[in-house]
Amino acid sequence: MMQAPDIGGMIFQHTSDSHFLELPFIGEVPLPTGWRLFGVDVSPTKHVVFLLLAALLVFLTVRTAGRSVQKRQQEGRGPKGFGAAIEAIALFVRDDVAVANIGHSGKKFAPYVMTLFFFVLYCNLLGLIPYGSTPTGNIVVTATLAVLTFLITEISGFFALGPKGYLKTIVFVPPGMHGLGAVAMAGLMTPIELISKLVKPFALCLRLFANMTAGHFVILALLGLIFLFANWFVAAGSVLFVLFMMCLELLVAFLQAYIFALLTSVFIGMLQHEH
Repeated sequence: MMQAPDIGGMIFQHTSDSHFLELPFIGEVPLPTGWRLFGVDVSPTKHVVFLLLAALLVFLTVRTAGRSVQKRQQEGRGPKGFGAAIEAIALFVRDDVAVANIGHSGKKFAPYVMTLFFFVLYCNLLGLIPYGSTPTGNIVVTATLAVLTFLITEISGFFALGPKGYLKTIVFVPPGMHGLGAVAMAGLMTPIELISKLVKPFALCLRLFANMTAGHFVILALLGLIFLFANWFVAAGSVLFVLFMMCLELLVAFLQAYIFALLTSVFIGMLQHEH
């Protein structure tokens, strides 16, 4: 009797990190192991490789588009093709995401916000190609991006507001309240404000991780129905649903990159101005 395929094992193998790469016509290629730094295992994994690939793609995209735009400007012509498309995206992220939500100081944060957008976008898209993997489907990756945003938000807020102004974002007292009522309000609101500061990066981390992981789970589960039922009718329906989900995942990849950049800008902007 033929053994039923392990659909769950296939799904977790594809979505989890590992010490090998899957390459066409070659199969599984092991990655170096045993690399240790101060007693910590720093051996490269599949997600690390795709993180580096995403970073390289961001560099090549910006570099190529920048040279294209610069060349056409020197020729006295407007941007065209790939350069014009990337410039339009960059201007949108700078003006309608960073500056619009951070305020007059948004331009100095625009490079970070744009880098986040393109980096998260490439990480999301790499999981949609054959033999690819989604680094943003790893909670360690999304947590690291969220921690970076948290540090930039809090440190820049401290310098923008000054020690006294920054303290007010933690010890909150409503304007006009004095005496015992102000002390009681400060005691009540301070823990809430501290929790709020921690919840923001947690929400950034979890939202991106959950959305990118869930899509792959659904796609692989639908594909698994083909092997589970071995029926042409089920196979046809499964393929149609998978094609629909792949198109939806393509939209989600762009949407999640936009949301991550947007919320980062909102969180930074909230600590840049006292009001």
